[in-house]
Amino acid sequence: MNIRTDILVRVYLAFGLIVLLAIAVLYQLFSVQVVEGAKWRAMAKKYSTKFVNVEAARGNIYSVDGSLLATSVPEYEVRIDLMAGGIESDKVFFEKVDSLADKMSSFFGDKSAKQYTRILREGRADKSRYTLLKRNVTHQQLKAVREFPIFNLGRYRGGLIAVSQNKRILPFQSLAKRTIGYKNDNVQPVGLEGAYSSFIDGESGRRLMQRIAGGVYVPVNQDDEIAPKEGADIISTIDINMQDVAQRALKNQLIASDADHGCVILMEVATGEIRAVANFSKTPSGNYEEQFNYAIAASQDPGSTFKLASYLSLLEDNKVDTNTMIATGDGTYRIPGHTIRDSHGGIGTVTVKKAFEESSNVAIAKMINAAYQNDQAKFSENLYKWGLNKKLMLQIPGERSPVIKNPKNRSWNNKQSLPQMAYGYEMDITPLQMLAFYNAVANDGKYIAPIFVREIRRLGNTVEQFKARVINEKIVSDQTIRKAQALLEGVVLEGTGKGLASPLYRIAGKTGTAQVADANKGYKADKKYQASFCGYFPADNPKYSLIVVVNNPRKGTYYAASVAGPVFREIADRVYTSDVNMYNSLNGQKFVANSKMPEAKLGEKKATQNVFKAFGIKAAFGGAGEYVKTDSNSGLANKNIQVIEGSVPDVNGMGLKDALFVLGNSGLKTQVRGSGRVVRQSITAGTRVNKGVPIILDLQ
Repeated sequence: MNIRTDILVRVYLAFGLIVLLAIAVLYQLFSVQVVEGAKWRAMAKKYSTKFVNVEAARGNIYSVDGSLLATSVPEYEVRIDLMAGGIESDKVFFEKVDSLADKMSSFFGDKSAKQYTRILREGRADKSRYTLLKRNVTHQQLKAVREFPIFNLGRYRGGLIAVSQNKRILPFQSLAKRTIGYKNDNVQPVGLEGAYSSFIDGESGRRLMQRIAGGVYVPVNQDDEIAPKEGADIISTIDINMQDVAQRALKNQLIASDADHGCVILMEVATGEIRAVANFSKTPSGNYEEQFNYAIAASQDPGSTFKLASYLSLLEDNKVDTNTMIATGDGTYRIPGHTIRDSHGGIGTVTVKKAFEESSNVAIAKMINAAYQNDQAKFSENLYKWGLNKKLMLQIPGERSPVIKNPKNRSWNNKQSLPQMAYGYEMDITPLQMLAFYNAVANDGKYIAPIFVREIRRLGNTVEQFKARVINEKIVSDQTIRKAQALLEGVVLEGTGKGLASPLYRIAGKTGTAQVADANKGYKADKKYQASFCGYFPADNPKYSLIVVVNNPRKGTYYAASVAGPVFREIADRVYTSDVNMYNSLNGQKFVANSKMPEAKLGEKKATQNVFKAFGIKAAFGGAGEYVKTDSNSGLANKNIQVIEGSVPDVNGMGLKDALFVLGNSGLKTQVRGSGRVVRQSITAGTRVNKGVPIILDLQ
């Protein structure tokens, strides 16, 4: 055999071996995929694993005083591995299964013991390693469940599987609910929850899961492979006490007026921080609930509250002064295609100041028409220059853009638009946009955008702080601002809002009663009105600005002074009495322990100390009693009132709330006559009595 033949033989042999190997490989693949495919696929399913995201606990939302507005709490699904090591033996399982079922039934009360037993026994028969027993279990409940039979065998031997989930709760329930908002997948974000979700959400963790029979994935380990990181906390500007006052006052008025909806916004003048915002809609069932944020998203004709802007324009352009005389005639003013009317008839020839106080539509329409008829764009330019045509760029989503026309708009009518705009028609402005403008007047001309969030914190450390954005450092001159402030105060002292005047502090503001246009039928359909009052207090040193809007009141009058005004006054009164920083009457006065003390109700010692401290009153608080009674004549500042079980306490001089609390703790049943503070009690202090004995209190 020559060399060439030898090489060919070797090649053929090598090729043959390769072919045989290829055939063997193909046969093996065929065998694995077809002959043994079912077996290996079953094993793959049995042992396949995957990582899943573990939701992080969302950060908390706090009120400005530290109260918790929204938080996440863990909830659990309680499941059981019915093949766990401690119950592998049928004897152990069947000895204890009924006891576990009894415990679950009596503890949760959602199923009978027989139902729980059936679930457990059927799961055992199916060799289930992930049987669901109970959803929505709290952390405290889970601690108790761990001590139940079978589960108390240990972390792994007892088969207990607790699947953690986060539940968002609002500790104050409906208070500021719409402002707090929510964040749901595939839903437009709402409120602070939606706007700051990138901070609140935190970072998800990861957990290794293994698929078991039935295609169910169970955790491989009890702990997460990568722990989630909690979200940051939001410090809002909301004051929970002011929020409560605002919601109660608004809701009561909506019920009394049978109105469609309404809103209230309370804002701190200097900082722009929103202290309270309430929105209520009438539901088909007749109740009032927070369903829509009218404060920031409902824009329509503001009506007479807009007259403030019209007067500012006239005063700043030197078109009129507050003592200029204007004739209102019989209370009508005819313009092409329309007659403008004063709601209560003509007021004759009056000063510009008086026309504002009486909210004359005729007066302002005449003055604006006369001043800007030959240069109609100038009026709109003034409004634009101040920033009234722009969004406030709020920290929460949903703000509607204001609509303030100018002669370039297609809908502009050279004969009607100017005088109509003068008293708040042919435009769209939200309640918060209107309030922000009034706040600028209270703030001596500084126009700032309201804020809802003061700070973001992570693990107690400040991440970001927020201050109000300045829209316009000075909307008009100081002289014009002072005149506008006098006009607003005059409304409450001499004009349409004089029923709102308080003997304790001064209020400045403007009433607004506007006819609401129907989207399809205009103003000629069934007449609906919007009543509003916008202003600030105390007028001489503004601390808070406030707007109240009530839409379509059906019962009684629809005029703003009678519908929106009382809500404004109630909120202002409550805020004024609760904010000690607004009191000036004691400034400069000093009190010492042996001075004559100011009169004070008998009440809780800690609360009395806080009030005295706030007013700079130095008082000697001796003794260990929880309740004190101020003695204005003795050298001591107070006397201690001690509560002794089984003995009638002395509640003379207490307010009703404190008296009921003290007597209730003593086991007495209280009957009350009159109002004010306690002046007499039917059982003498110190008398030994049994629980349940009635005691009568006379209050004056």
